[in-house]
Amino acid sequence: MERRRSLHHHIISSSSSMFWCILVLELLFMTTTNALVNIPDNISVPAVIVFGDSIVDAGNNDDMITEARCNYPPYGIDFDGGVPTGRFSNGKVPTDMLAEELGIKPTLPAYRDPNLKQEELLTGVTFASGGAGYVPLTTKIAGGISLPQQLKLFDEYLERLKGMVGEERTKIIIENSLFVVICGSNDIANNFFALPQFKYDVASFTALMADNARSFATTLYGYGARRILVFGAPPLGCVPSQRTVAGGPRRECVVRFNDACKLFNTKLSANIDGLSRTLHDSTLLYIDIYTPLLDLILNPQQYGFKVSNKGCCGTGLIEVTQLCNNYTATVCPRRSDYVFWDSFHPTERAYRIIVAKLLERYLNRFF
Repeated sequence: MERRRSLHHHIISSSSSMFWCILVLELLFMTTTNALVNIPDNISVPAVIVFGDSIVDAGNNDDMITEARCNYPPYGIDFDGGVPTGRFSNGKVPTDMLAEELGIKPTLPAYRDPNLKQEELLTGVTFASGGAGYVPLTTKIAGGISLPQQLKLFDEYLERLKGMVGEERTKIIIENSLFVVICGSNDIANNFFALPQFKYDVASFTALMADNARSFATTLYGYGARRILVFGAPPLGCVPSQRTVAGGPRRECVVRFNDACKLFNTKLSANIDGLSRTLHDSTLLYIDIYTPLLDLILNPQQYGFKVSNKGCCGTGLIEVTQLCNNYTATVCPRRSDYVFWDSFHPTERAYRIIVAKLLERYLNRFF
């Protein structure tokens, strides 16, 4: 159903015991089609601010010398105008949909986009970079933008925001914005299981990841963030490329990969829950992405999918980033039949279903 929503944001002062209902400038944004859930009218979020990896990268790697970029066809084939923006999907990515459903704007742009408009800073950007991880070596392998480097970009963003609206209004925007952190997949798939491990076993490596994630969330809190969502790892053992590499002749889900993800998620959840109890004036949540994606993979027909063990691009067995291109890989004619776009990243339709599930489960706890 086509839906338009005009959001007028004002800064309202009230007693110290009441919530500051924000906004800085009066702007008009239209949401796009396919509403996922009904967002209550009393929810007001000035911006969505994102850190992480390729799941929520919208083009921050586009000008970099790295294999972890995709600003070329057929990526973006179903995006607005069919333009490859650097999003690792055929269309939108989850944080685009989150910003859309919260009534903020239809898409969440990359901070490093050279065409980024100044007013976009008011309503949020993504600093995420394909290939990033919680462990420093992970990002070095991919040649992406590490989480500490993403924080440096955030520092720059804050100074630009202060120049636009002043320090006090910037503080209010940060306090009431939704911060999203999605990371960890590359640590497990491209570091721990891809390289010889002399220092870590799976228990100590996932503990390192979870501790670094907690430290990152603590740093965001130090910046003034009070609504922070930290996502766990997906079921990497059931991702098409990992099935091809380690799933045997029948390309079954790789149990040890999934077990590592579940172990990390357990430790991450405990770390985030513990931090949330310590930081009494914040909404700090661990978000389970493992369960809803695994459900789509194991029960595709229930959601109208036909294929969940291969990607839509090329053979669907191994193609991702540079192997998924218009010269060597054909694209399936019906992307809506596939859970996965390439051999690692879901389709826009799969993301929409997952985001709807997450909003239904966690929305009340966000606010």
